[in-house]
Amino acid sequence: MTLSMRHLTPESGLSTQPIRVAQVITKFSAGAGSITLHGALALDPSRYAVTILAPEGGTLSSRAEAAGVEVLPLRHMAPDLDLRSDWLGMRELVGMLGRARYDLVHTHSAKAGALGRVAAHRVGVPAIVHSFHGFPFHDFQSVARRRAYLAVERRLARLTHQFVTDGTWTAAEAVRLGIVPPDRVRAISSPIDTDVPSATAATRANARRRLGLPREAKVVGTVARLDPQKAPHILVEALAALGRPNVYVAWVGGGSLLHTVQSLVRRHGLERRFLLTGERTDVADLLPGFDVFAMPSLYEGLPCSVIEAMACGVPVVATAVNSVPEVVIPGRTGILVRPNDPASLARGIGYLLNHPEEGARMARRAADSLGDRFRPETLGRDLTEVYELALSRGYRIGTRVNGSSPGLTVEGRGDA
Repeated sequence: MTLSMRHLTPESGLSTQPIRVAQVITKFSAGAGSITLHGALALDPSRYAVTILAPEGGTLSSRAEAAGVEVLPLRHMAPDLDLRSDWLGMRELVGMLGRARYDLVHTHSAKAGALGRVAAHRVGVPAIVHSFHGFPFHDFQSVARRRAYLAVERRLARLTHQFVTDGTWTAAEAVRLGIVPPDRVRAISSPIDTDVPSATAATRANARRRLGLPREAKVVGTVARLDPQKAPHILVEALAALGRPNVYVAWVGGGSLLHTVQSLVRRHGLERRFLLTGERTDVADLLPGFDVFAMPSLYEGLPCSVIEAMACGVPVVATAVNSVPEVVIPGRTGILVRPNDPASLARGIGYLLNHPEEGARMARRAADSLGDRFRPETLGRDLTEVYELALSRGYRIGTRVNGSSPGLTVEGRGDA
């Protein structure tokens, strides 16, 4: 079967409105939220009208609205499993998606991916896309829970016209595990902001002033949520294992484990040297203040924070999980360590601190390797192609062409 799509023209007498897209996300903050916003801004506004559906309080909401992207609040979207709130969240999404008559729904992460895809299917949204920013299952959970998550994702795949993954490894693993059909997945690269400053003496001094850290100190930094996936306790224990009083850690980001991490920091006597900054709006300006960027996560997709550190020129040590080794190439663009292993992380950090020339060499190669792969416009091109594929599969001949959307028509015969 061959399908072709063309934009409607005024001469055709049919609608010329843009294709209406709803992006549904669990948390509209750094990481998946940043990728979502970059994608929305990179799409051609004459072809796509994007609305982001996200819980209130996301750190990126004001930025999205300032850029002209509509953000609608979700009152019942919570990251943790809760039968009552999930049922309410489903009802809320069914109502919002049904009333607005979107042409395509694009979901992100596990919770929004489940509720959003089921809700979109129930109200008859023609095309459904899902992004894996990592997986909800990993090696550090029970076998029963992992199997349950796998079973849910395989069922949700039946409702999904196209998949997007952060990085090649994530796509390959999704195919291997039978979560996605091999012909319906595309690996993309997580975009980063284009205003990341280079690490120089001046930007380093400015970052140290912002952080309130001594100019002569050795600083290990990271940018991440304080939650179990990001394993902040591993970095606390790695700093304790280093046993070097001139080494400080700056953790930029807030989250549910704040009080737990504060207690662990006090237990190790590191209150003076483990800085918990909370959420910051000047993250890019803080990066040059780090001598080493450390990522202790238990699982990831292709983390934006690592890419931004590389673009800044800061040497990286990261856990060898998921798509991370695509960019952190051992001994060439950074150092990989074992996940959930403070001693391994401490050794990697210690090596970069003890061999600054090696760290600088890796940082230069890392920055050179990025090219235009992680620019927002690259994501825009990728998403446009993914959306066109999803729409070609989702629409049937004549579906809603004479209604208020989608601003395109489908020619051809047969099943999509």
